[in-house]
This record gives sequence, C-alpha cells and structure tokens, in this order.
Amino acid sequence: MNYRIIDMDGYPRRAHFDYFRSLQNPYVGVTVDVDVTALRDFCRARGASFYLAFMHAAARAADAVPQLRQRIRGGGIVEYDACGTSHVEPADGDAYGYCTLYHDLDWDAYLPYAEATRRRCRENASIQEDAGVEGLYFVTSLPWLHYRQLIQPTAGGDESNPRISWGRFEPDARGRLMMPVTLLAHHALVDGVHLAAFYRNLDEEIAQLP
Repeated sequence: MNYRIIDMDGYPRRAHFDYFRSLQNPYVGVTVDVDVTALRDFCRARGASFYLAFMHAAARAADAVPQLRQRIRGGGIVEYDACGTSHVEPADGDAYGYCTLYHDLDWDAYLPYAEATRRRCRENASIQEDAGVEGLYFVTSLPWLHYRQLIQPTAGGDESNPRISWGRFEPDARGRLMMPVTLLAHHALVDGVHLAAFYRNLDEEIAQLP
C-alpha cells in the first residue's frame, strides 16, 4: 500500500492534532441508521453475500475521505492511497482468525476474490496481524442486534486505524431496511465533517450498485 508523508508545517489542523493526541481517550465516533434496502435486494437477486457487499461499499466510502486514510506515525501523519479491511472469520469452536481484504476492484471481480480469501482464512485461522496493519480499517459486525450505540476497543495513544461496525437491519415505519453503522476514528485526524462525509459516501455507494 502506497502512502505519502504529510507536511506538518503546512498542516491546517496542527493545533487540533496536538491537542487531541494529548487526551486519554482521543477517539470520536457516531452510529447512524443506514438504509440498506437496495443492497439487500441486490444481494438477493445475485445470490451474493450481504456481508461482503456491505464491507465493499463501506471500505470504498471510507477511502473517499482522505482523513480516514491517514494514520499517526512517529508524531506525524502518513496518508495511504487506499486502505484494506481487517475482519474476523470463524474457525473451530469459538475461535476465529483475522482476514484482510482489498477493495480496489469492481463488484464482479471483488466477490470471487473475497470469497476465496475468506475460505483460506477460515482454514488457516490466525490472529497474527498483517505486516501492513497500519493501512487497514478494522471491521466488525453484530448481526444479532439492532443497536443504538457501540463502544469499541482501542489501543489508545496514537493507534489510529478507523473502526467500522454494523448490526442487524430492521424495517422502519416505511418498510425500509435500516441498519446501525458505527464509525470510530482518532480525533487528531478526523472531525465530525469527515464522519458525515463517510455516511454520505456510503449512501452513494449503495445507490450506485450495478
């Protein structure tokens, strides 16, 4: 994954960066109900995995926000050209392993690639993180719950991988399928306007399905 080093002398949020890095809990997050009706219908029509389809849309929505591709490193900032995702795949019993996927593929190419990668990860379950873990989004889901908020684990300090999570979708009063989606990011890099941009991009990704 390619990245560039941000010039901190010309960085417009330098004061905010320094301030939020000094906090014990420097993270900011929000949970929003997202309309996934069209995505559910798309997956049913194609016999495709809703989980993979949503992860593809969410990763592309995040990549469209430069601040979500940024990471704190050595007191400065690096910005990746694109970021993959790290999620868990079940193994025997209650065990699981980490699985990394990349999303710079259109849907038709992405699905067979992602399914094959998931199978390999299930067969060789490991929680050993990839060498390029800095350039990933951390993904999880709670398909059993339509939740209102979610507290996610973080390492604290300068650990700055965004977390993307979602729960169970349920119909609203209009019959639209609404799913809680949570985005958590390091406030030294990301403000509310950037969180809002992610959800706007996510709506557009779903609307643009082939």
